[in-house]
Amino acid sequence: MAFPGTYNINYYQGDLYEFNIYPKDSTGATFNLSGYSTKFAISTTRPAGSTTYEGLATISDNAVLCQIPGGIGKQLTPGTTYQYDVQIKKAGAGSSPDKIYTLLSGQITVTADVTRMAGD
Repeated sequence: MAFPGTYNINYYQGDLYEFNIYPKDSTGATFNLSGYSTKFAISTTRPAGSTTYEGLATISDNAVLCQIPGGIGKQLTPGTTYQYDVQIKKAGAGSSPDKIYTLLSGQITVTADVTRMAGD
C-alpha cells in the first residue's frame, strides 16, 4: 500500500469543500474497506493537538468521502495553515491489534471568505 498520499488544500473560510479517496492495495486493486471506520481530523498541529476539528468522513463503495462543511469551515481562522489526516480503522480481533491506516494527509491554507463590495 502506498499510504499516505498528500493533498494540500486552498480553502475559503466557510465554504463547503468535498473530496473522495479511492484507496488501492500494493497490487493496484481496490482496497476493501468493509469493517473499517474513518476519521478526518483537522488541527493546527500534527499530530492532532488541542485545537482539533472533525471534518465529515464516510465510507461508501470502497471510497472515503470527505467534507469540510461550512459550519466547521467558519471556525477555521484565515491566514492559518492547518494540518489534516484522513484515517481508516478496523478493530482487531482477540489479541490482534487494531488496523489503522492514514490514507491522506496534507495542509489546509485558509483564506477569508470572498465577499462582494457594494456596487459590484
